[in-house]
Amino acid sequence: MTTTRARDAAAVLLRERWRQASLGTVWRRVADWSGPEVEELAAAVSSGACPVGAAEDLGRARGYDGVGIGEALDDLTCLFVAAGQVATPPAVVRAFCVAWSDAQADALAVGASTDPETGLPRQEYLAVRLEETYLTAARRGRSVTEEHCLVLVDVAAGDLPPLARAARSAVAGDALARVYGHGHPMATLGGGLFAVLDDRDGVEDRVHRTHHAVSALCAGLEAAVGVRVPPHVWSVPLPATHDEAVRLLGRHARQP
Repeated sequence: MTTTRARDAAAVLLRERWRQASLGTVWRRVADWSGPEVEELAAAVSSGACPVGAAEDLGRARGYDGVGIGEALDDLTCLFVAAGQVATPPAVVRAFCVAWSDAQADALAVGASTDPETGLPRQEYLAVRLEETYLTAARRGRSVTEEHCLVLVDVAAGDLPPLARAARSAVAGDALARVYGHGHPMATLGGGLFAVLDDRDGVEDRVHRTHHAVSALCAGLEAAVGVRVPPHVWSVPLPATHDEAVRLLGRHARQP
């Protein structure tokens, strides 16, 4: 009988062979190759489990990251070559490509709905990412409420003229990007309020770091009177369904 430790070791070895094959031939950005979706797909292929769902997740991630379809498919091929298979299964290719295409379409929509003051997406984008999170959790038999939460960041302390409000919003957006990284699911909810889709594991540390980053950057604003001092940063549990999560965002949203 194959033990869990042996399966994990096999997945690590396959991922490493895949990484070396891809980075040595088809992948252009070394730092952008790894991710949880890579781990999931390597584990599925190495264990003999159905890899279609994991391939879909990786295709979606590659699409969001702006990886071209040719480069993404070549990388996928490297995995199955590393696993000793003659060809990538057609069902895997189809799931990967459909998810990549959907992510590209979402990225275009997000680009059209980006808040110019913060450089962050608006509420509608976060609703889409929440839907993906709920669907992925359901497919894997996991609980969104146990694994994820929302982090809310409130920097508003009063009305500001447009230029001062834009400066405040830009600083808050920059602080969130520093803590979570560009591309992480987050959005402006208007009126100096921001939301981030986060993992519950380690969230207290990220709430602390967000509080520190926002405080440090907002301290340099001339219009500090319009900034909540200290900023209010807290986590909110996610409800059981996506519809309820969208309503939760709506209840917190403010007019710009």
